[in-house]
Amino acid sequence: MDYKSSGVDIEAGYRSVELMKEHVSRTFRPEVLGGLGGFSGAFSLSGYRGMDRPTLLSGTDGVGTKLKVAFAMDRHDTVGIDCVAMCVNDVICAGGEPLFFLDYIACGKNNPERIAQIVKGVSEGCMRAGAALIGGETAEMPGFYPEDEYDLAGFAVGIVDEKDIITGEELRDGDVLIGMESSGIHSNGFSLVRKIFDITPESLGTYDEKLGMTLGDALLMPTKIYVRPMRALKEAGVVLRACSHITGGGFYENVPRMLREGTRAVIEKSSYQVPVLFRMMAEKGSVDEQVMYNTYNMGIGMMLAVDEKDADTAIEVITRSGETAHKVGRIVSGGKGIDLIP
Repeated sequence: MDYKSSGVDIEAGYRSVELMKEHVSRTFRPEVLGGLGGFSGAFSLSGYRGMDRPTLLSGTDGVGTKLKVAFAMDRHDTVGIDCVAMCVNDVICAGGEPLFFLDYIACGKNNPERIAQIVKGVSEGCMRAGAALIGGETAEMPGFYPEDEYDLAGFAVGIVDEKDIITGEELRDGDVLIGMESSGIHSNGFSLVRKIFDITPESLGTYDEKLGMTLGDALLMPTKIYVRPMRALKEAGVVLRACSHITGGGFYENVPRMLREGTRAVIEKSSYQVPVLFRMMAEKGSVDEQVMYNTYNMGIGMMLAVDEKDADTAIEVITRSGETAHKVGRIVSGGKGIDLIP
């Protein structure tokens, strides 16, 4: 008896590493020390000595049951983007610059080609975020996961000067809320998605005229990474008084997290067009509007608060960076919370 007879193929693990090397190396920044294959990843911080009080920020997350859609479609090259996005978007909410990322893949059976496709997506996400992929782990766990399934999670580390951390403490009555558009559902609420739609190859592969693509393509659309517009805003001198990544819990849970005590967010639902996929879900699943806004991003993946005088400039900067943004509401005095109005 040997390890392979128990379900763990060490040789497949070696092949996975070889196949992913080309994808990983694309993400390396000058600060990366060493290469792939060590017991730990090394990243030099010597280039950040100019900060008054350099502060590390971190974020960790996974892709969740969106992976079930990837399994049904046998498409594995985009979920890595989701994994990176969910982590780095949390880091930039505090004003940080993502530095590096590590992933964790747990699978029932190590299929080297599939693992390489997953890491290819992680690498693409890191490229979009400007973060180096300096390590990770692939764990083959037969008997724990089905042979054709896996889980994917990771974490990101970023840096910011302590004086530049976005805390929400500077929020004022009259500040404008700016919403940056999402690319779709992103990576939250898929347990409900899977109750609404048939997650089968046939259903997911059917072209939908309303969506302008197949249902599967719409559901697997990678989570937007907002590093570029956030960096552009900082370089343009636009001060962000508060920021919220709209993830699980939608508007009702995430927007209040950016508020200080004594401030309230008022959001106008008509200030932008809710994407058709969300409207389809609400109708097909008979999902109440409050539940939709309490579960999904509803077309806004990142919420920012700026001084009213900076709002137009902020939108111009975001537009030049390649994203779309809208004035969606304002900050008022009151009990900490959120009001959605027509």
